[in-house]
Amino acid sequence: MARQITLDQAEAVIAACKQEAVSVGQPMNIAVVDDGGNLVAFAAMDDTKLIGNDIAQKKALTAVYFQMDTRDLVPLVQPGAALYGIEATSGGRLVVFPGGVLLRKGDGTIAGGVGVSAGTIDEDDQVARAGAAAYSS
Repeated sequence: MARQITLDQAEAVIAACKQEAVSVGQPMNIAVVDDGGNLVAFAAMDDTKLIGNDIAQKKALTAVYFQMDTRDLVPLVQPGAALYGIEATSGGRLVVFPGGVLLRKGDGTIAGGVGVSAGTIDEDDQVARAGAAAYSS
């Protein structure tokens, strides 16, 4: 099966994320994955936090695996909720807090995801959403 997101599309998402990161004043790590969770493009802005490299990729992967933005997973993974503890079952591959956003084609199908890390969870989500808004199929 062909990849659902091209490098050019991924780079456009990253460019929009970088622009939004500058506007919030927080250098970010930005990862774009395809619909299979495979890394297509990654950028670490100057002076960003090193830990965010791994987290950004895992946020993008988590969005694709669950077919939902990671912000929407938060209530589902709280103690007593249906998916509480799910991240422990994945060998550390999932990140279940905001900053992972799906990339959808014009018909609504999932093309991939963008994950952002280094700011607050609200900043990460804001920057990822800016990137997703720039995605066009």
